[in-house]
Amino acid sequence: MSLKALALNATLKTSPDKEPSSTGRMLALVAEALAGEKVESTTIRLADFNVLPGVTSDQGPTDDWPKIRRMILEANILIIGTPIWMGQPSSVAKRALERMDAFLSETDEKGRMVSYGRVAAVAVVGNEDGAHHVSAELYQALNDVGFTIPANAVAYWVGEAMGSTNFVDLDAVPDNVAKAVKMLARNTAHLARLLNENEYPGQG
Repeated sequence: MSLKALALNATLKTSPDKEPSSTGRMLALVAEALAGEKVESTTIRLADFNVLPGVTSDQGPTDDWPKIRRMILEANILIIGTPIWMGQPSSVAKRALERMDAFLSETDEKGRMVSYGRVAAVAVVGNEDGAHHVSAELYQALNDVGFTIPANAVAYWVGEAMGSTNFVDLDAVPDNVAKAVKMLARNTAHLARLLNENEYPGQG
């Protein structure tokens, strides 16, 4: 069975802005590496959708989250890509996590969260320190709502504090970033295959 990955780009920029996204560049690298592991990837910009605040799976007729939720549950792998703002994940990333809080009470016939069996990884970019803090916040939240975190499932780049260079502006991808991206893809795809073949046990 071929695996599917969904990447949520939590940049604050919408696609109509036509501004290059450093988060988008990082997620493109991740998608390329996942393709090498025979994983089909789709990336969406959360800022392009009307994701309403809340902690349920459907906040009403104008809410775009239900279609995003469906895409998450149709994928084997979830990648959250976020810039660093004020040393934290973007507000857009946090909103997605808040909406996935609904998974805590949504279970299948075996009492497992609907997100069980899916693997999550993180991609972070920014011009200040904070990549470890951001990935830690995302890891904990994703684990809370039922995702499994592989080893070394983060790729990040941070520029000089108070600097003006963005990841998207670099002429070449640093070797360490490229290696981290490949490790993320390799370990994430490996774990997703294992969970696809051997599900978590349910209750009773």
